[in-house]
Amino acid sequence: MKNKTKSLFISHGGGPLPLLGDPAHQEMVLSLKNIAAKIVKPDAIVVVSAHWEERIPTITAGQNPSLIYDYSGFPAESYQIQYPCEGHPDLAADIYHLLSEAGIESKLDQSRGFDHGLFVPLTIMYPEADIPCVQLSLVNNMDAAQHIEIGRALQALSEQNVLVIGSGFSFHNMSAFFAENTTESSRLNHQFEQWLQDVCCNRDYQEQERTEMLVHWVKAEGARYCHPREEHLLPLHVCYGVAQSSSYERIEINVLNKEVSMYLW
Repeated sequence: MKNKTKSLFISHGGGPLPLLGDPAHQEMVLSLKNIAAKIVKPDAIVVVSAHWEERIPTITAGQNPSLIYDYSGFPAESYQIQYPCEGHPDLAADIYHLLSEAGIESKLDQSRGFDHGLFVPLTIMYPEADIPCVQLSLVNNMDAAQHIEIGRALQALSEQNVLVIGSGFSFHNMSAFFAENTTESSRLNHQFEQWLQDVCCNRDYQEQERTEMLVHWVKAEGARYCHPREEHLLPLHVCYGVAQSSSYERIEINVLNKEVSMYLW
């Protein structure tokens, strides 16, 4: 029996590399395929991507969004990738109203396309591109509590079989990706991953406690080593806000020689 999943935080890898056969992304590609195979196929998907920030939450509302190749220095074929899923203007309007009802100002964007935080993982998970999608921006103040509140406002989406995907990376220190691992860097990577696992998966926590820990994530050991800037972690906060419970599964993988993780709620 497949799991009914409300929200899913994924570590989406480096640019288009997961689609180019990069060996350092093999575990990630396999894990995303396995996730798609074992959860109930959603009727629509909302992707909160680390690669889109606005002053207020902004929602793609076009019927046929184009793709945004928001990376550089990759082979020519990476700029020819296609993922022809439809947009979902009605769902975008629903999200706008849910946010409004929660007292959160937001806006609809009829022209923005889908960035690689959406089309790279979904090409792996749902290659048929037959699920309509909407993308939701982060807020550029990087406020963790506000992103949890945004997720809370979207809780009703799961009743419509809408899957919220937080597309980020549980480790995102760009200079560290290209540096040799040391005992200390590996320790900090591991310590933050252990903290994140405990916060997301420990069923002994009350949700108020879990929320407080996620809001003050920067206090965790290794936090700022793993996330010099938090845009790749905050999609997880939205996912938690949607679920308001412990994660029922953590998936640990190695990407670009770093310990990273994904969470299902």
